[in-house]
Amino acid sequence: MNNNNPNIIFNPLISAIQKVVLYETRTRLYLVGSNNRETRFRLLTIDRTQHDRLAIDENPNEYNALEIRRFVGSLGGQPKVTSAYGVLGFVRFLEGYYLILVTKRKSCAHLGMHLIYTIKDTVMVKVNEPLNTLKTPHPYEERYKKMFQNIDLRSNFYFSYSYDLTRTLQYNLSAPRYVGPNVDIEVDEPLPEWDSLTNNVEKANERVDYAYRSCSRKRFVWNAFLLEPMKGIMLRDWLLEVTHGYISQSCISIYGRRVNVCLIARRSTRYAGTRFLKRGANFRGDVANEVETEQIVSDGHNMCSFTQMRGSVPSHWSQDISKMVPKPPIQLDISDPYAQTPARHFERLLFHYGSPLIMLNLVKKREKRQHENIIAKELVNSIRYLNQFLPPQHRMKYIPFDMARKSRGGGNVMEMLADIAEFVVQQNGMFFKARGQPLTFQTGIVRTNCVDCLDRTNTAQFAIGKCALGHQLERLGFIKSPNLEFDSVCVTMLENLYEEHGDTLALQYGGSQLVHRIKTYRKTAAWASQGNDIMQTLSRYYSNTFNDTEKQHSINLFLGYYIPSKSHTKLNQPIWELQSDYYMHNAYRPLSPRHETRLITDWVRLKIRKCLPYSCSDSNRIVKELFRVHTRDLEMIDGYSNFYQSFKWTELNEHISFEISQVAMRHLPTFRTNYSPFQKQIQERKKPKNPSLTGQSSTSSTASNDSSSSSEADDTSTDEEFSASLSLKEQNQKQSKEIETSITLESLLPPMEEVYGCKVSNPSKESMDIYKRYVQISKLTGNGAAAMGNSMNTVAQSNANGIQLRNLPGINLKPLSDYGTDSYLSVKPPTVSEESLRIYEEYCKIPRNFNAVPKIDEFDQLYRYVLML
Repeated sequence: MNNNNPNIIFNPLISAIQKVVLYETRTRLYLVGSNNRETRFRLLTIDRTQHDRLAIDENPNEYNALEIRRFVGSLGGQPKVTSAYGVLGFVRFLEGYYLILVTKRKSCAHLGMHLIYTIKDTVMVKVNEPLNTLKTPHPYEERYKKMFQNIDLRSNFYFSYSYDLTRTLQYNLSAPRYVGPNVDIEVDEPLPEWDSLTNNVEKANERVDYAYRSCSRKRFVWNAFLLEPMKGIMLRDWLLEVTHGYISQSCISIYGRRVNVCLIARRSTRYAGTRFLKRGANFRGDVANEVETEQIVSDGHNMCSFTQMRGSVPSHWSQDISKMVPKPPIQLDISDPYAQTPARHFERLLFHYGSPLIMLNLVKKREKRQHENIIAKELVNSIRYLNQFLPPQHRMKYIPFDMARKSRGGGNVMEMLADIAEFVVQQNGMFFKARGQPLTFQTGIVRTNCVDCLDRTNTAQFAIGKCALGHQLERLGFIKSPNLEFDSVCVTMLENLYEEHGDTLALQYGGSQLVHRIKTYRKTAAWASQGNDIMQTLSRYYSNTFNDTEKQHSINLFLGYYIPSKSHTKLNQPIWELQSDYYMHNAYRPLSPRHETRLITDWVRLKIRKCLPYSCSDSNRIVKELFRVHTRDLEMIDGYSNFYQSFKWTELNEHISFEISQVAMRHLPTFRTNYSPFQKQIQERKKPKNPSLTGQSSTSSTASNDSSSSSEADDTSTDEEFSASLSLKEQNQKQSKEIETSITLESLLPPMEEVYGCKVSNPSKESMDIYKRYVQISKLTGNGAAAMGNSMNTVAQSNANGIQLRNLPGINLKPLSDYGTDSYLSVKPPTVSEESLRIYEEYCKIPRNFNAVPKIDEFDQLYRYVLML
């Protein structure tokens, strides 16, 4: 975006600190950071004698390998050594600071040449050593430490040394417009247009490379609070920012050509928490369970991405959990007649994603007792009020879809969702970058919600992702129609990705895996899965009742919403004695003067309105650093070496590309009728032992009776309009499918008889008799199958020793050749004729230097040798 000049290339800076070694002495901590090649080193020194203060001394010099070895040798004694891959930050409770290091990592995905890692293990190191060893530590210190460690950093935390995981692909590939960490795009002047710059090049089409350091989106940086003590460090490569959520990658083999599909889910740190304790939104428009999901498809050169999100209804509502009931009643806490809280939330979405904003609301519309419909009405009223002050072409679009009622009514839920998904993709578009083709951008975003934003939301997001994947593959040129069939290799792979995506987010927010899965709404779930649904429901209920409060305390402590203090007053109580954390997530923060003077009706800033329908954030990208580089071989931007690691020995099975291809093999069926990943595969299914007596799906009757908030009430109403249109569409599709012919290898390739003059056919009866007799050799010549491998050796040794073979009934074994009795113990040299020896002797007399011009007297020798050949 903002750069149509293909000769200007922007390269992200690769972190110069990818390996860290900690040396511990009694008075100092020494952090030695190095690049991936271990040729350049940096040094941080931490004073351990300061009790309540963190003293970090940054050495501005850069060391080579010899200098750093001399420094480590000068430490003396035997310091404790810890190897790591990055510094997550520092945390302090009541008795000094702790250093947190990433000690194990594993590559889980890659985008182009950018590797993405997941954290596998961490370590906490005590920084401040008490001067008085007899002093007893604070009684709450260990409790706060255990509470902090309840956040398992080994589970679903991700980072990259060269790619900004907190931003979308569309943002990361946009051209910078502002430089500096504290830029205000409404006041500061932007950079000149890149298309109009001459760049001081000698040739018209000469390539110009720039290097930049990205400015991350703090909303998705989960260790931002831990990195605050390091904000004074000059070398920003020490700061390793991590995200939380879900990242996984798989691939599709399209007749040998691999296409990577990556799913990235970013969980927000704002108003973060557990299921019943975090509902609705705070006063700043931050909603509970907000997750941005990006689906990226790449064929190695071209890339295409589609972004969607989920989040709670942006109003002030909650559920009373004081009573242990499966479905606590929903209540509106604060009346917001002017929709100020939703306005702040929607303005942020317009700033980052553009327009139109599409709200897909999956809560129930008709209920015997008002429950979910309460928040549905609140959302409708907010959108209707705020749309009055937007231009007609940029107004928000609202799509209600009672998913539970449609599923119980016997309708095809996935077919209905496919229609909605097609509308969404057509309205928002997608980001597409390919060689020789114009850039296209995604404008706007679809925002999906139910009550929990877990089960129903994940199925709807899969339906949208399936539709988007079809359009992505069509844009990349692999298929002619964006319609993908269920049970094909391609859709099965995507369904598995979204199942893992939903399970991971459900565990983080709800305490259990998904209760209602994609197969539940497809009516293809096995009968035995009902037991698993019941167990997941009980697990979620137990977690919400007994574990959520402690889990919420850990999140508040980890993210810095609560900071422990030794002074025990009413304002500084221990976190476990607080009645609520309401004030932590709704703290008063004064707005800037220009925001205070804005009218309530002017809820979208002028800067954002000018950029619509495009994203204001992408159009005005901010970077921390930007400078020109005159060669692409610099290590700081050499993505090829960083990805393939050509400077060291590696095994093929260690590379992420190989691992992804092996994981993708799991989705392939054992029996395939054709090799197209887009055609439905015929799979043999075992009949259920206990089929449903009603003849319906075995999960349709119980799928709507779980005790979580995803459970559905007894509502038997139907939707006549949708059913009528659906039945008509199903008839048309059945007729079209009968006409269409499946694409297989036989239809794509000419027959074998036409090309080679022969045809593969079943063997004749005589040939089968000969083959059966050949198979029986192992039984007739030895003791069963174990003697098959030694049968030929037995024949050869028998002939060599003059032993006559025993007569076998019906078979006469005649050796075709004699391999002798050579083995690894002894070898009989072959007999060489005198003529061969004479030719070899003549060959040895020929000069070895064939590159030089031969002398005159050597021509005769060469001539005689050629004649002998």
